[in-house]
Amino acid sequence: MPDKEFKPFVPASESMPELTIKAVVLGALMAVALGAANAYVGMTAGLTVAATFPAAVVAMAVLRGFGGTILEENIARTTASVGEALVAGAIFTIPAFVLSGAWDELRYVESTAIMLIGGTLGVLFVIVLRRTLVVEADLPFPESVAAAEIVKAGQGGQTGAKFLFAAMGFAAFWELIKNLRGIQFVEEYSRRFYEFGTSSVELLGQRFEYAGGLLLTSPKASPMLMGVGFIVGTRISAVLFTGALMGWLLLVPLALFLNPGLTAILGPDQSMTDLAVEVWERQVRPLAVGAMIVAAFYTLYNLRTSLVAGIGKALKHIGLAGVGAELGRTEIDLDLKKVFFAVGVGAVATFFLYLHFSRAFGGALVLTVIMVILGFLFAAVAGYLVALIGSSNNPISGLTLSALLIAAVLMVLLGVTDVRGIAGVLGVAGVVCCAAGIAGDMMQDLKVGHILGGTPWRMQIGEIIGVIFAAFILALPLIALHGAYTIGSEQLPAPQAGLMALMAEGIVGGEMAWPLVIVGMFFALGLILIKAPAPMLIAVGMYLPFYSTAAIFVGGIFRWLFDVRLKRMEVSNEQRQRAENTGVLLSSGFIAGESLMAVLIALLFIGSEKFPWLLGFQRLSFGAEPQFWLGLVIFPVVLYLLAWFTIDKMRQGNG
Repeated sequence: MPDKEFKPFVPASESMPELTIKAVVLGALMAVALGAANAYVGMTAGLTVAATFPAAVVAMAVLRGFGGTILEENIARTTASVGEALVAGAIFTIPAFVLSGAWDELRYVESTAIMLIGGTLGVLFVIVLRRTLVVEADLPFPESVAAAEIVKAGQGGQTGAKFLFAAMGFAAFWELIKNLRGIQFVEEYSRRFYEFGTSSVELLGQRFEYAGGLLLTSPKASPMLMGVGFIVGTRISAVLFTGALMGWLLLVPLALFLNPGLTAILGPDQSMTDLAVEVWERQVRPLAVGAMIVAAFYTLYNLRTSLVAGIGKALKHIGLAGVGAELGRTEIDLDLKKVFFAVGVGAVATFFLYLHFSRAFGGALVLTVIMVILGFLFAAVAGYLVALIGSSNNPISGLTLSALLIAAVLMVLLGVTDVRGIAGVLGVAGVVCCAAGIAGDMMQDLKVGHILGGTPWRMQIGEIIGVIFAAFILALPLIALHGAYTIGSEQLPAPQAGLMALMAEGIVGGEMAWPLVIVGMFFALGLILIKAPAPMLIAVGMYLPFYSTAAIFVGGIFRWLFDVRLKRMEVSNEQRQRAENTGVLLSSGFIAGESLMAVLIALLFIGSEKFPWLLGFQRLSFGAEPQFWLGLVIFPVVLYLLAWFTIDKMRQGNG
């Protein structure tokens, strides 16, 4: 039941400009920018960061100059944040079409259709669920409350925008200069294989000589990844780094120890470092995939009680969503009959999309039914999880994997087992993932609006506009990033998409590396039995390049130093919140600045091949040997900004 004692920041009886052209246009532009940024960070680090905080700050800073109201700022933030959520669903699934061989290159039309259909259905599903999940008093919505507090504080004249934009400029400049020849430097400035020496062992009467060691590489000199570590916190970044240690410093050396014949395949220009990387890619990564599968289902199993309860409450109160005439301004949703009609239209569009992929009428029909059922179910799950742990920690990849497995098994039963079946299964995963991502983001946005006094139906229209606009644009940066860095490479590993591709190929195409995957499953089972924290994060840490997870861990260490300093100072809750907000804004700026510049460089790099007049951007180089000492500069600078500058500003009362 609604909390009758709750009073929004803007009373329901008060009317002011809200769904205006300037608010929607600003939100749509930010949706594309933040979505492109998260495309890069997501495929690089395997994590995305909620866009609600930077979107709220930019909306306040820009609309204030045009006389915008707090509710217009709310609409702009709501519209903007869908870009991050939509691209999260896209990068976790769409690159899998290329990685699985279903596509030769990323396709604009099909990618746009997946994002458009999935994102729109995500919005429509949440409209049905909003009343229960948003108004429930016992759901914490941690990120929604934090974003609302930033907006409220901004009404006093201090938005924190200067911190966000300054950090963006700094990180963008860093990303640019590290790619210029002459001053270029490597982000992981030591990458060598150090041998422990040689040993011998007698097995079955035969003596083997073998050598082993470890691959030593530095954390990536990346403000973006350190900012991710600061936002997700010390514990999450430490668990992720634990996976890297297990993969790179345990399994890779162990594989080399136990396979002495591997050194014989080294070419004249190859070293033990090349062999170690090959072992990681061909043996450790499939093992990590098996661990991710078990860990994903274990995560859902742990949440079974709260998920069933939340979905039950949502379904019980569906009828209340359409009684807008009896409710105040802050409780009116879009008309429920029109919503159900739109869901039907979306299902028909989905059928034709799946028919295009699978070339099988029965298969497309089954996939459509599965998508609608699982899409609604997982939208409710994603929304409920956001209410508990926030959008940044929403495990939509685990939900998507469940949908993919169900669809893959059905395709096998229907006999669609070639590349058409793989494409159809990935199509289900793409639509469901985009729907779940948008659902979680929208639930978070609606809670912020509930606190501030926004009108739900206006916010829902803003979300739909944002989805449509972003869907038609965001395929372009994905294509550009693939052209410049190559999806699946060490520079752009796209771990979740790799997992989806491997699962679709393995089940539908019969090409699963089952022995290694099964070993990974037992490895995850062992982690579960000893009650290791977050087995999924450990598996992802094994899958990602070591220097990426190490950089995220460095950001987590900076967050630990920040927390220790605040604890010793015995600050008030208000002061702590002010310092944390500044740290989040700086980290968000690092993420947005570095990732947006990377996207821009990728676009210019590709464009320079066709248009040589692009001011000599051919000089931008990717992967050349650098001067390593420049990479060291960034660590103390980021440490100072996140662990000292934030607290200094707190003392000055200028958060």
